[in-house]
Amino acid sequence: MHIGLIGLGKMGFNMRERLRVGGIEVTGFDRNPDVTDVASVEDLLAAVPTPRIIWVMVPSGAITDAVITELGDKLDQGDLVIDGGNSRFTEDQRHGEILAAKGIRFADCGVSGGVWGLQNGYGLMAGGAVEDIQRAMPVFDALRPEGDRADSFVHVGDVGAGHYAKMVHNGIEYGLMQAYAEGYELLAAKDIITDLPGTFRAWQKGTVVRSWLLDLMVKALDEDPGLETIDDYVEDSGEGRWTVEEAIANAVPAPAITAALFARFASREDTSPAMKMVSALRHQFGGHATRPAK
Repeated sequence: MHIGLIGLGKMGFNMRERLRVGGIEVTGFDRNPDVTDVASVEDLLAAVPTPRIIWVMVPSGAITDAVITELGDKLDQGDLVIDGGNSRFTEDQRHGEILAAKGIRFADCGVSGGVWGLQNGYGLMAGGAVEDIQRAMPVFDALRPEGDRADSFVHVGDVGAGHYAKMVHNGIEYGLMQAYAEGYELLAAKDIITDLPGTFRAWQKGTVVRSWLLDLMVKALDEDPGLETIDDYVEDSGEGRWTVEEAIANAVPAPAITAALFARFASREDTSPAMKMVSALRHQFGGHATRPAK
């Protein structure tokens, strides 16, 4: 199988490499000449045999809109576009309708795994027609971790469902990181605690709260025991807000996720050890930029 991949930032670059290791031929395009395989989208489309599969891995919003619009003008009927970025599910539905009017297929895929996906594989949540998901299954199988498919891949439903599931996944992630970070601040504030990093390290095996996030927390403390190089300003990338908006729209109580989102807003006003940890965790799993300590 030979696919095209548009967008070779950190995530897209790693996905291209994992796909190639998994036996998928990939032609990638990016505006950065240091990483692109071809000079233009036209060259990419010429390199990929029809009917094409084109995976889009660019920032959500206006950039994704522009790429979908361009592909709609240049692809052939029967080609399949997969948006693997973090688009809002309502945008998927709009993009699907735009492309369907031209006979072009569309699917969406929420991707989790961050900067560690190349090594560990990615958790995948796909939305789209059954025949489109089945057609792209070799791609999904190359990206996901080894083992049972059901442990790391799900066809959630129709177009938009994949990114809806990923949105909720990221909302849960907000709450989990906030809980770990508040525990960190409480332990750091108590004078009888003499081995703070060791406490979290001892939780990694056998405890109820063990997780990959906890492992990354230990890694962050190994690299910077007092988090002295990190500012407590924490960004939110959109999915947390969308999760809270959906909770309100569907009258579903989501107090933990909502509080975690508001805590990020508070981080932009006050100094907070807990928010330093949230910032450190975002950097660990996703390579998100941190701000230097003031």
